[in-house]
Amino acid sequence: MIKNYLFDLDGTLLFLDEEKFINTYIKHIAYKFHSLGLNSEEMVKRLWAGTKEMVKNDGSMMNEEKFWTTFYPESKENQDLLKKQLEDFYRHEFNIVKETTKTTETAKKIIDHLKKHQKKIFLLTNPIFPKVATYKRLKWAGLDPDDFVFITTYENSMYAKPNPKYYQWILDKFNLKEEETIMVGNDVDEDMIIEDLGVETYLVTDCLNNKNNKDMSGFKQGKLEDFYQIIVN
Repeated sequence: MIKNYLFDLDGTLLFLDEEKFINTYIKHIAYKFHSLGLNSEEMVKRLWAGTKEMVKNDGSMMNEEKFWTTFYPESKENQDLLKKQLEDFYRHEFNIVKETTKTTETAKKIIDHLKKHQKKIFLLTNPIFPKVATYKRLKWAGLDPDDFVFITTYENSMYAKPNPKYYQWILDKFNLKEEETIMVGNDVDEDMIIEDLGVETYLVTDCLNNKNNKDMSGFKQGKLEDFYQIIVN
């Protein structure tokens, strides 16, 4: 029996066009850098470099530290100031990115049903964003942080997708048995990799992401609404 439900966020519980989402996000964070008197082109390059370092993180430090070590290795004082300025960006200007996303009532129906049946629910969005940005996107999805046992963000995680160690860390941290756990996500590379650890998966196809055109025939798959019907019935 499945007791533990692990959910991706972007493209799974929150529908979005990934390309539009990224382009809009980068455009507006570049505006922010420019408004702060920084070279926006240089800072965007640093942003991508820091993100790549988080994806490669070997668990030696938290993703937040890994990111900032690459993104802004200048003085600690200036780093703390920039952190506060970017937090302000995520609280306010980041809202413009919502236009590239779409709330689906099915997400809330699923979470409410699982809560009603005392299931453990985890939000395993790739922890390359700070908590403020993750909770903001969760709000766009019509969901509440209190719906989840744990939400991965760059502050509390030391691995990232598609590293299997990211999932193993969650399984170990919360003593989750593989046979009692399912991962629900829309990304073939980043989410379905957990099958290598013996965990069941469900591939959500509404906003399917299969960058490497892998064979998907072996995955249980369907629309998010289909998954809702499965857990209800």
